[in-house]
Amino acid sequence: MSYSIDFRGKVIFTMEEEGLSIREKAKQFRISSAFVSGWINQIEPKASITYQRKIDKSELIKDVEQYPDAYPKERAERFGICQKAIWEALKKMGLTYKKLYVIRKPTKTLDKRFNKKQYEKEGKHIVFIDESDFSHDTPRTHGYSPKGQRCVGLKN
Repeated sequence: MSYSIDFRGKVIFTMEEEGLSIREKAKQFRISSAFVSGWINQIEPKASITYQRKIDKSELIKDVEQYPDAYPKERAERFGICQKAIWEALKKMGLTYKKLYVIRKPTKTLDKRFNKKQYEKEGKHIVFIDESDFSHDTPRTHGYSPKGQRCVGLKN
């Protein structure tokens, strides 16, 4: 239960008027000094966020089929509910989190146009740079699908 706005205002007003410290005023009103220090910054209580509790299972199944590799946060934003509700609904429906089935093409380690010996003759040094930190779109390695079925991702 929270204190009324009138009571909060009275505590802050009398504290400033009498010139007392936060501890002294809290002791006088028999409340915690943490309450008083919080009220100095914000007298009005914070508004609580309410989420929808029910999820349409058919809509969730369609969403999983359309976006199998979406993060729970993305799904929660689309449905307007919290992430935990998404997670629990997926668990109840038997949709598990697993590695994506991706067919990868073999990559070449060096380009054909690159000639290492030519650089060494010219006395130039070869420097290899790890570009793993420069990725703006990290590949998704896991997604949701029904038990016993493969999960094929959409994002690279």
